[in-house]
This record gives sequence, C-alpha cells and structure tokens, in this order.
Amino acid sequence: MLERTNLSQQDIDAIVWGGVILPSTAPNVGREIALDLGLPASVEGMTVTRACASGLQSITTAVAAIERGDADVIIAGGSDSTSNAEVSLPSKAVHLLAPFAFGKASPSDVMGVLSQLMPLGDILPKMPKIAERTTGEVMGESAEKMAVRNEISRLAQDELALRSHERAAAAIESGRFDDEVVAVETPTGALVSADTIVRADTSIERLGKLKPVFAKDGTLTAGNSSTLTDGAASVLLMEEQKAKALGYTPLAAFKSWSYVGVDPTDQLLIGPALAMPRALERAGLDLADIDLVDMHEAFAAQVLSVLKVLGSESFAQHRLGRDTAVGEIDPARLNVHGGSIAIGHPFGATGARMVTTMANELHRGDKETALLGICAAGGLGAAAVLERV
Repeated sequence: MLERTNLSQQDIDAIVWGGVILPSTAPNVGREIALDLGLPASVEGMTVTRACASGLQSITTAVAAIERGDADVIIAGGSDSTSNAEVSLPSKAVHLLAPFAFGKASPSDVMGVLSQLMPLGDILPKMPKIAERTTGEVMGESAEKMAVRNEISRLAQDELALRSHERAAAAIESGRFDDEVVAVETPTGALVSADTIVRADTSIERLGKLKPVFAKDGTLTAGNSSTLTDGAASVLLMEEQKAKALGYTPLAAFKSWSYVGVDPTDQLLIGPALAMPRALERAGLDLADIDLVDMHEAFAAQVLSVLKVLGSESFAQHRLGRDTAVGEIDPARLNVHGGSIAIGHPFGATGARMVTTMANELHRGDKETALLGICAAGGLGAAAVLERV
C-alpha cells in the first residue's frame, strides 16, 4: 500500500491493526508492523480484536482518532493466518514439563512426571477450533440452528454460495480486483495474483452433492460456508484537508458505524440485523437510500437469516423498537463482487477488505452510499455506512 500510494513515511502518525489469532510472543501486531517496515519510531501502533469484525474495528477506531484531532494519517486494517494458529498444550502438561524447560529438573524426575502424564487426553495438544466459550458450539452448529429457526433451505444457501463464486470470479476476470490484490510469490517462485478458492466453474448441482458438515441432517456444507484462510488488508485513512494538502483524492468517507451484542445462546450471528439499522439511523438514512450492501458471508444461512429478519415487521417491533420492517435488500445490490464464501475469511482482514472494495466501487461508479454488515463470534454484530466523496 505504501508503494502504491507513494506515501512518505514521515507523514504517518499511527497504525491500528485488527486480528484474532494473535501471536503469543508479539500480540501487538500493529506496532510490530511499524517496526518491521522501518517506519519512524514515532509511528505508534496498536492492535484491536473484535472477532470477525476486527478489521472494521481497526478502521473505525482510526477514523474516530482522526475526527478527534489525535492524528491526520493512519494506516488501518487487519490480518490473520489460520494455517499458523498456535497449538497449545493443556495446562497440566505445561506445569509438569516446565521444570525441564527451565533446566530445573533432573533425570531422576522423568519417571515421576511420566507417571502423571495420564490419561493422554489430559496432556496431548488439542486441535484449535472456533467454538463459543459460553456454549461450546462451533459457529457452524449455531448457524445450523439459525437455518432451522428462520426456515432457510439448503437450496437457498447453495444459490447464494453460487452467486458469491460467480460474482467474485467475474470481478477477477474483469480486472476489478487488480488494484486491490497484492501478488504473493510462493517458495517455489510461482506468483499468485488472485484468490485461489474462488470456483468459477461450480454449479448448483456440484454444490448439492456436498455433505452437511455440522449436523447429520443439516444444510450447511463446505460449499455454502466461508473457508478459513490466511490474508491481510490495509486501508489508508486521512483527515480531509491533510489528504488534499498531500495531493490525494479520497475515495469515500465514513458516515456512521455501529457495534452491537446479542445473546450467543439465541441467534449467534444475527448481530448485523441490529447493527445495520442502527448505522442507518445514525447516518440519517433508510435502507432504500443505500446503493450497495456488502455483508460478510460467514455462512449462507447466516446471510439469509439476516436478510429475512430485516424484512420482518415482527422482528422490527420486538428487537428494534420500530413499527415497520427495515426493508428488503435487492440481490442485485448485495455483495456485488462476491463475498467471504468465495473469497475466504481471514478473520482480522475481512472488514478491511470489504471497506476497500466498497470504497473503490463508490468511487468508480455512480453510487453514493454503501452499507456494510459483519457478524462475529461472541454474539457480536458490526455495521458501517460509507459515502462517496
């Protein structure tokens, strides 16, 4: 991003970064990025985490700092590397083996420790999984319950997944993402310049052959769920007059945002249905005023559940305190270039990816406003309204 924008390092005030799988040896990734880049020591850095909404949280945190006058130029974004998630030992094993790690145990202690390392389940590393601490359910299991409760069919989920892949593939083919994607060179020297999990050749028939993942008779499959991937995204934010003084043309500005919490034991991923109306209200807009809607596709069932309750008068009355439904979202303006099902979901990066795509889309087209919605673990929801500058 620094190379593409030709931004002087001396103009950067701070880095705000989002992440979920933070390295235990250096959890403040934002500051580490500043140091690794060799930025001036005065460029301070911080790291925020709000599960899948961490990327958006980093950006709105930076926007708020600029609005307060605390800074003029901030880099915000997020990253996660699911493939490098740390595998930890159970605490029992850690406590037993610690004396050996610190050189404070003798060979005669070995037999005593071995006698305590039973059963194996208590001392072997456990595979990381995305489970709610409060419920013990992995996110897909919660989404399965939402599909049943909101009467979301398997076919509807597969149709949304297909549309996500088709639109992402079309965006890649047309060069739409060329300015947004940074090519990566693999250890073998191959250059990867597009997301590799987008399936341009998938179909309803192919998606229909996939088996349920989270419940024996369920409807969520690997095809209509987002994948766990590695990725990063960054956004350059500036105070408006500063941007003009440095010769930059703004793409978009933040009009409002909202973060909410819901009961994880109820509908874990329904948060956007509350956050999006609140962001609209804070922006002084109705859903009908919005040109583009970009919603994180954790699961097709989750997206379809949010869309359904946004159109529900009962939900509006009981959960939003309003007389009428928020409204229906035309599929033609929803996730116009695909979403997380096709592109992937590196937790901390997704929000920044969405902001980047929508800012570019507003700038290039004849669109004025975009509404973003993100569900997140812990029963969290996030939303933001962007406007073209």
